[in-house]
Amino acid sequence: MARPRLHDDALRTRLLEVASRAISTGGEQAVSVRSVAAAAGTSPSAVYALFGSRDALVSAVSAEGFRRFAERLAAVGRTDDPTGDLLALGAAYRHSALADPHFYRTMFDRAVRPGADAPPPVEQPTFLVLRDAVARVLGAARPEQAATVAVGLWGLVHGLVSLELAGLLPGDEAARAARYEAAAGALGPALFRT
Repeated sequence: MARPRLHDDALRTRLLEVASRAISTGGEQAVSVRSVAAAAGTSPSAVYALFGSRDALVSAVSAEGFRRFAERLAAVGRTDDPTGDLLALGAAYRHSALADPHFYRTMFDRAVRPGADAPPPVEQPTFLVLRDAVARVLGAARPEQAATVAVGLWGLVHGLVSLELAGLLPGDEAARAARYEAAAGALGPALFRT
């Protein structure tokens, strides 16, 4: 009979959540195996058993953030309306950041890479989804501009979401969502004219 697992997926997720909060507020240097274990209600040996090292834990936090982000973007799907699909990706970006703000800050504000061999953000599958959606809107006439426009849209959406997460956009959730949609709708099309 196999030995029971001492450390399950629920503990792994809890450790990632705790570490993401520490990184998002204090940077990578705020993460120690001992402090993360204590905050998660477990032992340092559990962290080592699940991740192997402190550095691997930090990388796993970023990888988990990108995994969750990619999952939300993939849920958008693809329709016959490229512009509608692009707007839906923007909404999914915002939803992902608001649902997992600590992971969002780890991925983008703190720029923690999901492993030494991971590609830079503009080569991550999450960015390629955006680039490909922009290419569909641009059509076959200007595919070389897709990456440039995608970076501009990413900057716009990232800026709006970062302001919202920082509490700098006034109003309740509905007002902030409307402000996000209005700003993206007003400024986004201008990037396609570059």
